Amino acid sequence: MKGIILAAGIASRLRPLTDNTPKCLLELGDETILGRTIDNLIANGINDLVIVTGYLQEQIIDFVNKKYPDLKVQFLYNEKYDSTNNIYSLWMTKDLVINDDVLLLDSDILFDKKIVTMLLDSDHANCLAVKSGFELSEEEIKVTLDDDECITEISKTVDPKLAIGESIGIEKFSNSYVKQLFAILDDMILNQYQINIFYEAAFERSLKEGAKIYIADVGDLRCMELDTVEDVETAKKNVVNYL
Repeated sequence: MKGIILAAGIASRLRPLTDNTPKCLLELGDETILGRTIDNLIANGINDLVIVTGYLQEQIIDFVNKKYPDLKVQFLYNEKYDSTNNIYSLWMTKDLVINDDVLLLDSDILFDKKIVTMLLDSDHANCLAVKSGFELSEEEIKVTLDDDECITEISKTVDPKLAIGESIGIEKFSNSYVKQLFAILDDMILNQYQINIFYEAAFERSLKEGAKIYIADVGDLRCMELDTVEDVETAKKNVVNYL
């Protein structure tokens, strides 16, 4: 299994913290967000990574190479990082992961390593981590389920009243699904030029074409997406010390 970490974005909502530092290299406690993510993957036996960089990429490459000299990692540079969204960064990884099972992660998540364990141990070949049990808003990537607990919708536009919870940005996909997903991404990127949307749009299309993706509810395990300066301060107070 290969891990994919998407770390190309500018993170303008985190300025001034990201004026001179990529979001994933912000320090929380005694470690960066990216360092915590990589440590969580290594702890779960995932030692083969693809990292998509963009904004201030040299800092990311230097950090990983110095801290993890024995890690098998391939870097891809998204030169369109300032005009594309994560769907484009994911599409870029095609040639490096098309023959593998993958664990896909956004690079701006602070999370308990047990969440990765939960996904890897799931009986479902394709599943994603969901946080439930709190009041949802328009901001979150929300998920709805059918009677078989298979995902039916996943987007920010899902009615919060109908959603089971928030997709936190960590997904496990089998190789057969990876091939289906990249066929969809090829069409969306190359033919429709949908380069500035969230990759969940490709997940939704795959569901409409018959794919099955399930959830792993993280329960009380700590996790948090870091989008704003306020998020970072909240994470330092309420999350870091519990991981």
